[in-house]
Amino acid sequence: MVSMNRLDANRRAHVIRCLVEGNSIRSTVRITGVAKNTVANLLVDVGTACTRYQDRTLRNLACARIQCDEIWSFVYAKEKNVTAGIAAEQRMAGSVWTWTAIDADTKLVPCWLVGKRDGGCATEFVQDLCNRLSHRVQLTTDGLKVYLTAIQDAFGNQIDYGILHKVYGSERPDAARYSPATCVGCEKKTAIGSPDPDHVSTSYVERANLTMRMSMRRFTRLTNAFSKKIENHAAAVGLYFMWYNFGRVHQTLKMTPAMKAGIAARPWTVEEIIGLLDAENSN
Repeated sequence: MVSMNRLDANRRAHVIRCLVEGNSIRSTVRITGVAKNTVANLLVDVGTACTRYQDRTLRNLACARIQCDEIWSFVYAKEKNVTAGIAAEQRMAGSVWTWTAIDADTKLVPCWLVGKRDGGCATEFVQDLCNRLSHRVQLTTDGLKVYLTAIQDAFGNQIDYGILHKVYGSERPDAARYSPATCVGCEKKTAIGSPDPDHVSTSYVERANLTMRMSMRRFTRLTNAFSKKIENHAAAVGLYFMWYNFGRVHQTLKMTPAMKAGIAARPWTVEEIIGLLDAENSN
């Protein structure tokens, strides 16, 4: 196995390329021959650099229609298995939610937040989103109640906010354990301003969250590849969104979301993404 101080540029790129294509830490070890701790450390370092770069860069965005949602995962253990001892030793063990926003036109993800599904995280997430936008937008969320207060606090009346409330039927007696409930209808509600009913939708953000679950092994359901530390989890999310926004060409757009939004001139390579870490280390 190869340790961190012996990784050349090609080997580092090989590791990161495996991770952004959805491989777990262990499968990346088997593919690349790089030690497990080295892979994890490289993930944290590069993912943290990606998060800081996007925090600086994704500002003054000319988005018109934003959709928001949350996606569930867990760290260290599922919520029901988190004992008092585990909670004392592990920061944010149990259920963890990644709050995401997407621009419906460019498919850019302007911000995200890894935390709990509560009012405090909703407020922090929505305020961050507000600070990144250059003008009034139309915003859609699902019916999670904490959104309304958070959006009112962040935007006041300077937003057109619609809520898409999904109506689900009764659970089928023959449904499998993880079968989703059947959606039998949707109710569109105006919460603030004058949102266009035709664009009160969460389809894009829900599809983006599905892509996220399919593209990061630690987000896959019924897996043992879950995050063991919140720091690793947050870094993996930062790396994923860097590749999603700047590196991977969107099939519908025929370019990356960052290019569509006018932030990048061409797709980034994995080597350029790793270069963000090198640039930080040289300063």
